[in-house]
Amino acid sequence: MAAKSDHVFVVDDSADNCFLLQALLEDENYQVTTLSSGIELLEVIGEQRPDLILLDVMMPEMSGYEATQQIRARADLPFIPILLVTAHERSNVVEGLDIGADDFIRKPFDADELMARVRALLRLKHSVDAERVITQQRDDFVSRLTHDLRTPLVAANRMLTLVTEDAFGDVPSEAKGAVVQTIRNNDHLLTMVNTLLEVYRYEAGRKETAIAPFNLKRLLEEVVGQLQPLAQEKHLALKLDDGVDYQGDERCYTLFGDRLELRRVILNLIDNALKFTDAGSVHVRFETVPTDAPTHWSIRVKDTGPGIPTADQAEIFAWFRPGKHRRSGSGLGLHLSQRIIAAHGGTLTLASEVGQGSTFAVQIPLQPILQDTAQRRQASQ
Repeated sequence: MAAKSDHVFVVDDSADNCFLLQALLEDENYQVTTLSSGIELLEVIGEQRPDLILLDVMMPEMSGYEATQQIRARADLPFIPILLVTAHERSNVVEGLDIGADDFIRKPFDADELMARVRALLRLKHSVDAERVITQQRDDFVSRLTHDLRTPLVAANRMLTLVTEDAFGDVPSEAKGAVVQTIRNNDHLLTMVNTLLEVYRYEAGRKETAIAPFNLKRLLEEVVGQLQPLAQEKHLALKLDDGVDYQGDERCYTLFGDRLELRRVILNLIDNALKFTDAGSVHVRFETVPTDAPTHWSIRVKDTGPGIPTADQAEIFAWFRPGKHRRSGSGLGLHLSQRIIAAHGGTLTLASEVGQGSTFAVQIPLQPILQDTAQRRQASQ
C-alpha cells in the first residue's frame, strides 16, 4: 500500500481517462490530482510538488513531450518521475525518454502493469529524495564543522604568538621553537579548513563570484613574486613568460573574473609545482588563444618534477583524492581550483609523463559565461 505522502498528478485532456487513472491510484491509497492540460500542469507544479506525474502524450496546445521538456529545464524543481501515457502506436518512446521522461506505457494498458510501473518510479523518487537529504545533512555538517574549527584555531595561534613574544614571561628558546612549529601546523590546518569551506560553498551552489575586469599580467607577477623566495630556497628557476602581443596597451591584459578566486587557483598551481619539483624550473606562460568560440586566456604552469603516472591522472581533480607522493596534501586544492575555473566558464587540465614533469593548463574565456547559483546547485546534486 502507498504511503499517505505519495501524491500523483494525472494529466490528460480526456475526463474519462482521468477518472479511470484516478480510481486505480486511489484504490492503492495514492493522493491524486487530475489536470486537463500540459499548460495547467506547468502552472500548478510551481506550488505543488507531486511525487509522480502520469502524463498523456497527445494533448491539444501542449503535448506531453513539450511539458516534459519544460519541467526538466526548470532547475528549481526537485526530481519528479514522469510516466508518459499514450494511445498512439506512432508515439516515439526514444524521444520521450531522451527529453527526460522516466518510463512509457501504451493504452490500453494492463492495470497491474501500470501500478507496477507506478510503484517502481515512486521507489526511485524516494531513493533520490533520501540521497538528497543525506547530501544536505553532509553539507550542513561540513559547514558547521569548518566554522566551528576556524575560531579556536585562530584564537590558539594568537595566544601562542604571544608566548613566542614573551608576553607571559621568558620562554626557553627550545620551547619557543616547539611553539613556532605548533603555530605552523595550526596554520596548515586552518588553510585546510578554509579550503574545505570554499569547496563546500561551490558544491552547494552557495558561492557568489565577484566579477570585474582586472590586469592578468599584474596578478601573475604578484603571485610569482610572492613565491620567488620558496623557489630560491629550493634552488629552482621560477619564470614568468608573457606571450601576449603588448603593443603598449595595458588593456590587452584584461580578464573579466573574480580576481581573488583566480589568484587562489594560480597560487595553488605554482605552489604545487614548486613543492613537487626538486631540480630544474617552474615555467609559467600566459597568452591569448583563439578557439572555436570565443577567444580564451591560456595560463600554463610547467614543472620539471617527477611527473604523474597515467593511472593517477584520471582522479587528480577529484574531491579528497590526494596523490601518492609523500608530499601530497589533502586532495582539496586541485578540486577547488577546477571548480573555480569551471565557474568562470573555463577548463583546468593536466598533461604529465613520469620523469618528464607536469603541465597544468587553465583556459578561461576573456568574458566568461558564468554558471548561476541554480545551475551549480543542480550540477552538484
